[in-house]
Amino acid sequence: MTIQLGTDKYSLHIKQLQALYSVAINAIAADAILVHSGREKHYYGDDRGVPFQAFGHFCHWLPINRPDQFVLFQPGQQPVYYQVVPDDFWHDQSIEAENWWADEFDIVRLRQVSDLAASLPSSVIAYVGESPDLAETLDIADRLINPIELIHALDFQRAIKTEYEIAQLRMANKVALKGHDAARQEFMAGGSEYQIHMAYLQACGMLEDDCPYTSIVALDDKAAILHYQHKRRDSADDSQVLLIDAGARVNNYGSDITRTSTRRGVDPLFQQLLDGMVNLELSIVSSVRPGLSYVDFHTQALDGVARLLLDLDICRGSLAELTELGIAQLFMPHGVGHLLGVQVHDVGGHQATIEGGIVAPPAHSPNLRSTRTVAEDMVFTIEPGCYFIPMLLNPQRGGQHKQLFNWQLIDQLTPLGGIRIEDNVRVTQDGFENLTRGPITNADIITLHS
Repeated sequence: MTIQLGTDKYSLHIKQLQALYSVAINAIAADAILVHSGREKHYYGDDRGVPFQAFGHFCHWLPINRPDQFVLFQPGQQPVYYQVVPDDFWHDQSIEAENWWADEFDIVRLRQVSDLAASLPSSVIAYVGESPDLAETLDIADRLINPIELIHALDFQRAIKTEYEIAQLRMANKVALKGHDAARQEFMAGGSEYQIHMAYLQACGMLEDDCPYTSIVALDDKAAILHYQHKRRDSADDSQVLLIDAGARVNNYGSDITRTSTRRGVDPLFQQLLDGMVNLELSIVSSVRPGLSYVDFHTQALDGVARLLLDLDICRGSLAELTELGIAQLFMPHGVGHLLGVQVHDVGGHQATIEGGIVAPPAHSPNLRSTRTVAEDMVFTIEPGCYFIPMLLNPQRGGQHKQLFNWQLIDQLTPLGGIRIEDNVRVTQDGFENLTRGPITNADIITLHS
């Protein structure tokens, strides 16, 4: 979905990108950087193309999601957009050059990728993209094909968003929320996973390929499959729980929102757990401010899940016991979230420095996708969850610490799957902006599920 959102913001975004690249290019001995959108791929033995998603660093420059497009950065010069539009009567290859972004580039139109070599300047060029073999055909030196120093610098800086990027993410949230509202209404009316999915797409005005990721539409026990990928068409008249994880994409920037809803008659204990998880998510978001470690939010999530399990008698013992034994991780095996931008799981989540130093996730939570120190204008998700996953819980039934689990209640809740609540959060100078909900007040926490 391409929407004009703030021409002045986009112009400033390009200037900021040029400044970023001007610094990054100093790490390599090159005069220019060529950024490639990627190549179209086809299913084996077929002429059907795999749905295309442009390379993240290309999307950082242009709101174009097309294969074999190129941006050339040269310090002190207007960036060049090599717009490849093949002669083709099988497919529509046209690209509409809208002034709000086209005015920022020197646009060179080519009929085929093989024309690119003759159009490039005779200078030392580095290549950034997914096709090293193509870079070789352009006589780019091996050391300058995705040079690691350059990739580290570009990945690290992607975490800090410009005003243009934040505007796209705000709109992507706005669009997705329309879909979430429609999906919930369809669920309440007894819709199947397929019908809920279609209601979401229609409300957003999107095709499935327009989504930033495969939407998760999970009823009841399927909510315990973290990346559940199917859309059942079976009757859902008796379903009690919907977990939907779905976003929208605007100018290549994607939102990532999860909501869990229940229907009348759901197990009261599950409803209490859901209310508690909503409050936990909102409290974590409310704690966001610059200077913290993202790991702190994950720790808050695990502590909060453990406290809920104890408060509702789903688990027994003390908070210290559950923490020491990693019991909460059995109910929340994923991280509390991730960086967000032109990629849903955006790059650089474990980088500590622009040079590429890494901070690994805690040993007890290897799936945590970000360990960054929180800084102004970062955007990330906050998405605590609590699930009843037989694969993780059943081995504990005969284990050394089986007495810490209330198996009767766990068996009672397992058919309802689980819960995840997810918002998209921007870090401000002294706090946060919730791109998904707006300001959070105490009233939200008290009345959200009343």
